[in-house]
Amino acid sequence: MSHSHSHNHSHSHKDLKGRHLIITILLNIVITVAQVIGGLLSGSLSLLSDALHNFSDVISLIVSYIANRLSKKEASLQKTFGYKRAEILAAFINASTLIIVAILLIIEAIERFQNPQTIASHLVIWLSLLAIIGNGFSVLLLKKDSKTNLNMKSAYLHLLTDMMASVAVLIGGLVMTYFQLFWVDSVLTFVIAVYLIIMGYKLLKDSFKVLMLFTPDTIQVKDIVKDLQQLEAIKNVHHVHIWQLNDDEIHLEAHIDFNTDISLSQFNVILHDIENLVFHNFGINHVNIQPEFGKSDTKDIIVQD
Repeated sequence: MSHSHSHNHSHSHKDLKGRHLIITILLNIVITVAQVIGGLLSGSLSLLSDALHNFSDVISLIVSYIANRLSKKEASLQKTFGYKRAEILAAFINASTLIIVAILLIIEAIERFQNPQTIASHLVIWLSLLAIIGNGFSVLLLKKDSKTNLNMKSAYLHLLTDMMASVAVLIGGLVMTYFQLFWVDSVLTFVIAVYLIIMGYKLLKDSFKVLMLFTPDTIQVKDIVKDLQQLEAIKNVHHVHIWQLNDDEIHLEAHIDFNTDISLSQFNVILHDIENLVFHNFGINHVNIQPEFGKSDTKDIIVQD
């Protein structure tokens, strides 16, 4: 059995992610407190719903920060993978909370729509502007890391949707101020919540696939088998497992039948070719191969263990 791997991310980059998360946590605490006070004083449900979403942001960002710290911890005899999946688990938790918060907002918006209330809209306008500025800055901080890390993406989506929600609240505040259409507050809350469910579901699905060790959507197992069987020394590739451990690591495990009874040194040469092929063609950076010759086992590509 042979195993190879590579690591590409620096500790300084992870430390920078941690600092960005701390800044966004502090900003969102300030925004949440201001919006709760303002929502209670003004009577605005959309402002209180925005505050609730901001509070869920604070929780999700803290979860993301803890996961980011845990992911740096060394592997041990009891934890051979370390805490590499902590950030994926955080993304799953954050997506779940995003959907739960959205459902609660929809229920409250429907109740408020049936019984519209007069709202102090000037306060709504100023506090929504505060939230737009604070969340807009946080979104810029996390945008780069969100493209390569599911945990940071979950935090980024929380902040982005909250910024958009604050824009909607601002528009609602202006409409209420100049046209006295207070039912707009409930409609905006409903729209914000539906958008949260749509965004949360996609992130929930992506993180669930990683946690369940599903093959990444970008990889076709049959294409890998076909490419490997093009190598002259290989007779058959079977019992294949491909999974994503975290945002940085994709693993391939397979049994390979060889045409001849090769030596270990010959196997090492072929293994090097296999590693290059799957890395450059499929982005797989961890390879675990069981070499076989004349072994009578199941030759199916996928075998249920």
